[in-house]
Amino acid sequence: MFTGLSAFPLTPVPGNGSVDEKAFAALVERLAVAGVDSIGALGSTGSYAYLTREERARVARIAVGHADGVPVIVGIGALRTRQVLQAAEDAQNAGAAGVLLAPVSYQPLTDDEVFGLFEEVTANLSIPLVIYDNPRTTHFTFTDQLYARLASLPQVASVKLPALPADPAEARARVEHLRRLLPATMTIGISGDAAAARGLNAGCDTWYSVIGGTFPEPALALTRAARAGRHEHALQESQRLQPLWDLFARHGGSLRVVAAAAAHLGLTSHHNLPLPSRGLNAEERARVATVIEQLRLNT
Repeated sequence: MFTGLSAFPLTPVPGNGSVDEKAFAALVERLAVAGVDSIGALGSTGSYAYLTREERARVARIAVGHADGVPVIVGIGALRTRQVLQAAEDAQNAGAAGVLLAPVSYQPLTDDEVFGLFEEVTANLSIPLVIYDNPRTTHFTFTDQLYARLASLPQVASVKLPALPADPAEARARVEHLRRLLPATMTIGISGDAAAARGLNAGCDTWYSVIGGTFPEPALALTRAARAGRHEHALQESQRLQPLWDLFARHGGSLRVVAAAAAHLGLTSHHNLPLPSRGLNAEERARVATVIEQLRLNT
């Protein structure tokens, strides 16, 4: 489950409204048909932090119900440990195959506090857990020592890394170092779509992918090439998608671009992000549409 392409779809939320359950179900079904290896519901692209417990539980049930047997990993990050435990319970009750936990906080957390969070959650968990290392969002940086401590906990099965060093040799050395540090049963995943080919070529097992949630076919092509040892082909596919990576960089991340792309493809309504997020303006949306057409991602 924690290998190959893990695709993270948008959770469409029209402004101050509730989740567009029909559109979300269709997004999940689309990924299952494409043949992704797992589906990541309620990741950062899934706007989990903006949703109530009831909404998150409902999204988890919809994802599992429409995944046609594809394993579903559900994000359970929240500000308080009590809320994380509730989200974990709801994910398990929904039939999730695994959970994804980021140390969300308002006040900065210490290593011991993060370890305590994961320790309590895994003690109450019967399904595997992915460590979500996302310093840009959480403002918490995992150390290698903390990785090793967390890897000793029950149910910890994978880690979702931020981007690796740009130099291929340094990237591979980093992955090899983590291999020596972590149990052989624990997989190493890469996030940050622009760095995915580099991470997979360096030996990562999984791509936890944003674009895979909206454009599964090119994400699968890149993943399959890298996993088969066709490293140059994977790099070429990533280079082909460079205009998309440029849009991510231009707009401070992938969420608004993916939201505009999903709307352009008719997969969601135009307003598909929870307020106060308003998405891209008309000119920016037109640029996203142009890139989609130029890359032939609308087929």
